[in-house]
Amino acid sequence: MPTEILMPALSPTMEEGTLAKWLVKEGDTVSSGDILAEIETDKATMEFEAVDEGVIGKIMVEAGTEGVKVNTPIAVLLEDGESASDMTASAPAAAQAQEAAPAADAGAKAAPEGGSAAAAPPAPVSDGGRVFASPLARRIAAEKGLDLAQIAGSGPHGRIVKADVLDAKPGAAPGPQDAAPATTATTPAKAAAMPTGPSADMVARMYEGRDYEEVALDGMRKTVASRLTEAKQTIPHFYLRREVQLDALMKFRADLNKQLEPRGVKLSVNDFIIKASAMALQAVPGCNAVWAGDRILRLKPSDVAVAVAIAGGLFTPVLKDSHLKSLSALSAEMKDLAGRARNKKLAPHEYVGGSMAISNLGMFGIENFDAVINPPHGSILAVGAGVKKPVVGADGELKVATVMSMTLSVDHRVIDGALGAEFLREVVAYLENPVTMLA
Repeated sequence: MPTEILMPALSPTMEEGTLAKWLVKEGDTVSSGDILAEIETDKATMEFEAVDEGVIGKIMVEAGTEGVKVNTPIAVLLEDGESASDMTASAPAAAQAQEAAPAADAGAKAAPEGGSAAAAPPAPVSDGGRVFASPLARRIAAEKGLDLAQIAGSGPHGRIVKADVLDAKPGAAPGPQDAAPATTATTPAKAAAMPTGPSADMVARMYEGRDYEEVALDGMRKTVASRLTEAKQTIPHFYLRREVQLDALMKFRADLNKQLEPRGVKLSVNDFIIKASAMALQAVPGCNAVWAGDRILRLKPSDVAVAVAIAGGLFTPVLKDSHLKSLSALSAEMKDLAGRARNKKLAPHEYVGGSMAISNLGMFGIENFDAVINPPHGSILAVGAGVKKPVVGADGELKVATVMSMTLSVDHRVIDGALGAEFLREVVAYLENPVTMLA
């Protein structure tokens, strides 16, 4: 039976993408692991691999098509011995399945409040006793002595693929323990609709007769708009502000860079801020946490995200285990991640995760600002420029110091005020006594 190749979700936040380029054409034979296409997500351009073997029977979405929804059929894969006529024969059945889906959804919505529904594991799709499986899956099943009729398929329409057979055990059949437990769902009261602002037509009418250029939203800008709107509407932000004197740090940094010059290493102030934040998360573990809907996840490693501005948006690559890495290692990793972020070459695992983020606009001369939390992070540290200011020293004498402003935006569901203040105090202590970061 012909198999539909679906638009994949290449990142946790991807809902649609652009099919940038096909690397195969109709009639080509492909194997598992072959690169089929290049797909642009909201964050990067990524390669899409085949998970099965067969012949590309039909390409359903042309290269360059934007806004292709995840799980939309983009091509058809034929098994050994199948032809284009098999695709035609299977079309009515596929159409019937698509027509039945809305009816099934309507039936589910019509279920009485408080009713329960049990979710069963997908069963192998069959027709007249035939089990649908890829040729590779059939070959592996034969070698392992497995009965395909006892294996649940995870491929399109329940088709059994290689991974299903590799995970199966001889004689194992889907039992009650494999079924998802029944859940009782109670329909909550309908929440008040969030304000959405004026429509595009309404705004256009306001500027009728004025000269303007209309800029279409690309995938990244749509994602930024959606996530930041969600953040400000759903996260109870509060803000903590501190100033830090940088003179000791600037001297320490200059001395280190002079010693590291033969190795080609040059540390930035931002490298020290990353390290200080990572160590502060270890000192105040209650702040090393994220919001997970109905619970808080408290992380043990310090995974710190750093905002990187690119054309049309931004990335927040994550430096994992930052508390365990040297300043020079953090500096090299940050330069690599930032460079690939600007070229949209980061993999999803490199920009997903972390418990907090750092946004530094000091290089643009911004002295202080409030950053928006990037969910599910518990906080984000906004860092301004270091400027010369008169300060009163510990001895009561007036002096001039380089002072940097920092604002910690905090999700009050995750972190309380006193806890956030304790975290910010630790960050300041590390930055004003930078040698302690090497201890």
